[in-house]
Amino acid sequence: MSQRTEFSKDFSKNKQRIDELLQIDKSFDLLYRVVIIGGKKACFYFVDGFCKDEIMEKVLEFLYKIKPEEMPETAHDFLNEKLPYGEIDLVRTENDLIQRCLSGVPLLMVDGYCELLAMDFRTYPGRSVDEPEKDKVMRGSRDGFVETVVYNTALVRRIRSTDLVMEMHTVGKSSRTDVVIAYMGNRVEPEMLNNIRKRIDAIEIDSLSMNQQSLAECLYQHKWYNPFPKFKFSERPDVTAASILEGSVAILVDNSPSAMILPTSVFDIVEDADDYYFPPVTGTYLRLSRMVIDFLAVFMTPVFLLFIMHPEWLPESLKFIQINDPVNVPIFLQMLILEFAIDGLKLASVNTPNMLSTPLSVVAGIILGDYTVSSGWFNAEIMLYMAFVAVANYTQVSLELGYALKFMRIILICLTAAFGPWGLLAGTALVVVLIVTNRTISGKSYIYPIVPFNAKQFLRRFFRVNLPSSEK
Repeated sequence: MSQRTEFSKDFSKNKQRIDELLQIDKSFDLLYRVVIIGGKKACFYFVDGFCKDEIMEKVLEFLYKIKPEEMPETAHDFLNEKLPYGEIDLVRTENDLIQRCLSGVPLLMVDGYCELLAMDFRTYPGRSVDEPEKDKVMRGSRDGFVETVVYNTALVRRIRSTDLVMEMHTVGKSSRTDVVIAYMGNRVEPEMLNNIRKRIDAIEIDSLSMNQQSLAECLYQHKWYNPFPKFKFSERPDVTAASILEGSVAILVDNSPSAMILPTSVFDIVEDADDYYFPPVTGTYLRLSRMVIDFLAVFMTPVFLLFIMHPEWLPESLKFIQINDPVNVPIFLQMLILEFAIDGLKLASVNTPNMLSTPLSVVAGIILGDYTVSSGWFNAEIMLYMAFVAVANYTQVSLELGYALKFMRIILICLTAAFGPWGLLAGTALVVVLIVTNRTISGKSYIYPIVPFNAKQFLRRFFRVNLPSSEK
């Protein structure tokens, strides 16, 4: 049966088709209620848990008062004259019926009408709008996205401008996931926007099983060996709104508590909300500190390994960094083991109940820290530098960028251990090539404003300046 088939005016025939289409007899939460409205048979279809009972009672109370002689001839007239609720639309095809009903919109079918009436008085089960666990700020708003796309679009509506556009798309043959494209019509680049629209509409997939990640992989199928992120993900409505005002496009996916912002350069990903919630001097300090720490997180351990391999290159002022204790396990192997051990602790902390987080910290700090050094597995200097690396990964918001830097660091350690200074140079060249050859979804440079060079924007990326005031 084609899902684009339209309905007839026969109530019994339409009900049988809809019952088979929705498999009413198999799903306990898909409900229907047959009533009499104006002397004609009618049937409500709705999903249990989505329908707001109080509003439905008010609507039914109003519909029960309609007399047979007052019944309009068409569904369009019925919509305009007899339904007091505002968000109402006509459903003409089976495909539209499935999309509306399974999204939680109650549907009303009336005998003699070849269209159904969709009355949107849904209620959405969801958590409260709290501050995100990852995107925390020292100063600023404390709200964050949730898993309901309608709530998320409302949070972005802090931009009170008629130029703000929210386009709704549907992706996935089975999941029919709602995807919203948010942008400022007078600031977005039209070519990029049309490219994003075409890519989303051209996606042929059964379902977005991993929500935004599935959509990101469908939008931009980049080379697997380049780990640097192509999108900026944010769980903060204020950051999303600011990006939209700057001309970016935000994509909101239903069941995902974050926004996908594009196009994105590496400097966009490094930015943090605290850079703008503090005065320019403080914001510049925080931004430069984060960049320096990210740089050290990549190169500190490989350079330390190189100096341990060639202690004669150390100046007198740095002789103290040499390892004086016996080395039972090769230095580079200690570093690699600790790289994986840090990730193991991250996974353990994610899956550990809150009541056991303190014992886990004690085990990790005392047993894995002190005992592994005293037993001879690791040297104290290696533990110190790897502890800095572990902390440095949390100085920037993007988890994707953090893991990209981690992979680059591991490559540098391996190449340095194998080929010495030439390996470090080759690894550094590889990092530069991966960043420079990366491209945003719009095809532009990943390291703009360095390539192509823009002096004004270059300074703004490194130094936080006062926000420009509009002149009257």
